[in-house]
Amino acid sequence: MKIQERTGAGAGRSAGPAQPSVGDRLPTPPRERKPALAALAVLLILLGALGATTLVLQAGDRIEVVKVTADIQAGESVGTSNTTSVLVAADDSINYVKWSQLDSLKSYKAKSTIYKGTVVIGDMFTQGSSLPAGKASVGVALKEGQYPADIKPGDVVAVYNVGTGNSGSGSGSGSGGSDSSSSSSSGAPIVPDAKVNTKSDDSNATISTGNLSLTLLVDESDAAAVARAAAAGAVAIVHVPGTGN
Repeated sequence: MKIQERTGAGAGRSAGPAQPSVGDRLPTPPRERKPALAALAVLLILLGALGATTLVLQAGDRIEVVKVTADIQAGESVGTSNTTSVLVAADDSINYVKWSQLDSLKSYKAKSTIYKGTVVIGDMFTQGSSLPAGKASVGVALKEGQYPADIKPGDVVAVYNVGTGNSGSGSGSGSGGSDSSSSSSSGAPIVPDAKVNTKSDDSNATISTGNLSLTLLVDESDAAAVARAAAAGAVAIVHVPGTGN
């Protein structure tokens, strides 16, 4: 009886292996971890954050300073018409002129020519006389035909007395007047190498007369002769060969 019961109990079992149910998934192998790539990703994130922080810090450490937009000759001053503001990195070792100091800078004179596009520093200016030793500044008024059309500040020119008779000597009688008259008669220039410091004309006027005013830098010994010829309206200037335009 026992043998039959055991046989009957096992009669319904299948001899083959058990199959997984339809809803069960096969086990997947564990993923391979790559710590080097993870470390690289973290490093890139840190570098990006550091770069952004540096840019923010640099942007916050910039100052607004003065830059000239036109050539400024020795003895001239800056103004709103020939300057602009630019941002530069703050540096205590450089004596920048801050844009907020422009009004104060207008009372100073350039020591030498400052070219267009230059970011200026305080050492380029002086509050006293900016004339070199032994030099004098003389103003001359010229009519059309007495100057080259392309004359500009910074040019080196020869100054001639184109008057007749004693017009170059004026009412005075001295060595300066004698030199001026002899220069006129001989065809030699009063000053062979004067420098144009400033230029003023009426080109912006509704009706241009062609008149031109120049400030010339000459030797002190030549200043009187140039001034007398200028007062008589007998000054003409030309570019010196090899200089100017």
